[in-house]
Amino acid sequence: MMCKENIIVFGGSDHSRLTLDIIKHENKFNVIGIIDDGLETNEVVSGLKVLGKTEDLYSILLSLKDVNKGIIAIGDNHSRLLIANKIKNVNKNFSFVSTLHPSSLIGSDVTIGEGTIIAAGVIINNDASIGKHCYLATKASISHDSILGDFSSLGPGVTTGGNVHIGSCTTIGLGANILNDKVIGNHTIIGSGCLVVTDFEDYVVAYGVPAKVIRKREKGEKYL
Repeated sequence: MMCKENIIVFGGSDHSRLTLDIIKHENKFNVIGIIDDGLETNEVVSGLKVLGKTEDLYSILLSLKDVNKGIIAIGDNHSRLLIANKIKNVNKNFSFVSTLHPSSLIGSDVTIGEGTIIAAGVIINNDASIGKHCYLATKASISHDSILGDFSSLGPGVTTGGNVHIGSCTTIGLGANILNDKVIGNHTIIGSGCLVVTDFEDYVVAYGVPAKVIRKREKGEKYL
């Protein structure tokens, strides 16, 4: 019988429940409980107790046996970044796991960073690089030699061509399509259903067919 690693999940929202479902199907980790800064201790999320808040992590880990790993199940990219930094400030020895739904297809020589969540039906083709704490939603597809920066996300049904470079903390909305060799900057939002035929710089919001810059955006600005 395979021995599962004990982990903690950070976040108790709908995105957390989706992540828990992926973890369940992967059957690799045993989730001890939830940490969420907006929920009360002992509340229940998908049958799991809330253990406390991020600031309580050190004392929570002291009370648990052989638990020093986890995953951040928060949909907003910048919020995920802030929580990751907060966790490391509380306990620098804490490490992050990634979870991949068994129906995902991963090509050869693909790299996937720590803390990344890969949902059902995702395709990552050969020689692609996926950063830390990314989220690839259901049936997203990123093609060969492409790069997805840390803390970025691809919505359901996103498709990229080959050699696409997407920066950190950037969101590609549901069903967007990105042509080969395009570069999208950091902290940028590409709206749902877009067709990306040109490069986009940092800190912009773009949408349409073809996608065009609509406005600038601030770091950490909410989009969900």
